[in-house]
Amino acid sequence: MQPDQQRRAFALAGVAGALAASGLFSACTTSQPGVLPAAGADLPPPAPREFRAVWVSTVANIDWPSKPNLNAAQQQAEAVAILDRAKALNLNAIVLQVRPAADAIYASTIEPWSEYLTGVQGQAPQPWYDPLKFWITQAHARGLELHAWFNPYRARQTGARSTVAPNHITRTNPAVVKSYGKFLWMDPGEEAAAKQTLDVVLDVVRRYDVDGIHIDDYFYPYPIDNPAAGGAETAALDGKAGKGELDFPDGPSWQRYVAGGGRLDRPSWRRQNVNKLIEALYEGIHREKSWVRFGISPFGIGRPDRRPRGINGFSQYDKLYADAETWLQNGWLDYLSPQLYWPIRQPAQAYPVLLDYWVTQNVQGRHIWPGLFTSRIGAPSKEYAPAEIIEQIEVTRTRPNARGHVHFSMVALMQNRKGISDQLRSALYLSPALVPATPWLGNAAPGIPTVLASRRGNGVVLKLAAGPANATYAIWSRYGGQWRFAVAPASRVDWTVPDDVKLGSADAVYVSAVDRLGNESARVQAWKRGA
Repeated sequence: MQPDQQRRAFALAGVAGALAASGLFSACTTSQPGVLPAAGADLPPPAPREFRAVWVSTVANIDWPSKPNLNAAQQQAEAVAILDRAKALNLNAIVLQVRPAADAIYASTIEPWSEYLTGVQGQAPQPWYDPLKFWITQAHARGLELHAWFNPYRARQTGARSTVAPNHITRTNPAVVKSYGKFLWMDPGEEAAAKQTLDVVLDVVRRYDVDGIHIDDYFYPYPIDNPAAGGAETAALDGKAGKGELDFPDGPSWQRYVAGGGRLDRPSWRRQNVNKLIEALYEGIHREKSWVRFGISPFGIGRPDRRPRGINGFSQYDKLYADAETWLQNGWLDYLSPQLYWPIRQPAQAYPVLLDYWVTQNVQGRHIWPGLFTSRIGAPSKEYAPAEIIEQIEVTRTRPNARGHVHFSMVALMQNRKGISDQLRSALYLSPALVPATPWLGNAAPGIPTVLASRRGNGVVLKLAAGPANATYAIWSRYGGQWRFAVAPASRVDWTVPDDVKLGSADAVYVSAVDRLGNESARVQAWKRGA
């Protein structure tokens, strides 16, 4: 089906039919994968599955909070507005930046409060509250996952304004921090720098009920021209290589490696430094909590010697020393969200070709959930039309091994730029969807929920009870032979299946429990009209 035909199918079909056309339904034992049982079937079809997430950036106040001097109530109100919009759009995950630059938007004994909260690094929100705990509680109350997003090595952003706090790494261990253009950067070759990042991440895993840990594309910094500073990421997206690039000043750590008998060349040594951290994060996260998934969103073009014909541009392998292919090969992550920030019809960086490349590199069968440059809609230059993002999602849905995507970033969806939020909701996100399961971390089905149903007012009221390991309930209701799908948070005790204006009450309702890894229990028939 061509993208325009598929878009019409989504708009005109019922919810179940549209989801089936998109391939979002998992395989059913009584039918072919992606094929919906006939209307009026006694049992509901498989639950739709798709990771629908959005990055919420705190650095430079891109998404939240809107400015750094809001009080706690204002910050919380903005967070609630973001979460309500995500829920209304039928997204199912938030990727919240909690460590912009060796700082924290949560209560930490390791690193200082971020200046993007209050305008002063080291100063807590007033009145005091813990933003990360607030985000997690509010996200889970809406049935949304919360993935904590960390920048692994950046120590100070170019636009930072406040004085560095006494407990910032630039003061507690300045020897491991290097000046690079207008940035301060932790040297990946310094064991103390890697330990700091590992300690920070595992501290969050232990103390907070996060669903995922996420790191971005900043490993070694994007190279800058010597002596210019800034614009490196833009040049990389444009496929340009710098001239007279300023090399990262890691001489002391490199010389110690050589003096200790190290035999790798310098680029390979740098990649090894990053690889060690990736492996340690993967193992450490799952040692603490087996259900917390680890995701990485690297730059979207892979190593030069493996690229498809016609693909060219900036090399994260050679410039950022990010060997994402090795991470996939070794299974050191649970999902990869390559930043595929180029149009479908830009030959040198074509979205479908790059997506297929990462799918083929995924030999361990991890999740591939590409990053989309949704914020380019309405941008002052090289802007996208909303149709570009719509079509990229449609293309992704045709790849059975790429069952999800992440929008960068929330500001575009909050502003509904050129109607993108409306179009997503009315065409592509007609129904909620469960996050795809992660069977390599555990595949035992949760217990069947206890459900009591009664007719009350203008709907069927469900009394729900499930096990403590469950994250959500999957709820199917049938009206006039057509099934409708809903997702309720496990914290909900009551859930109402409303009457349809034309068709009246649901004639059947089924409920299942879904655990933290996306495993679904057997379904229980909670309601049957006339029974």
